[in-house]
Amino acid sequence: MHWLLLAAAILFETIATTALKASDGFTRLWPSVIVVGAYALSFWLLALVLKVMPVGIAYAVWSGLGICFIAAIGLLVFGQTLDAPAVIGMGLIVAGILVINLFSNAAPH
Repeated sequence: MHWLLLAAAILFETIATTALKASDGFTRLWPSVIVVGAYALSFWLLALVLKVMPVGIAYAVWSGLGICFIAAIGLLVFGQTLDAPAVIGMGLIVAGILVINLFSNAAPH
């Protein structure tokens, strides 16, 4: 169940960060409302996850996947570009998350 909550926290963090870009510096009302609400939900869900998962593991997965998702959204939605070092770096982030989850005794299974 904690992995499902963490996935939801990542989803809401990704929504909030996407809305943050769309809010244009908090000058647009509805994207700004989405930012506040989605970040609140994301942190609440992350707090629930931290009851059963080590903070370092949970935060590594939450922030790492959030970075990759936001970069993909930036590319697809906002037309931002990624160069080879950025793509390689995000690949390393995903590899790190996989190593943590597959091989670390600190990650709950």
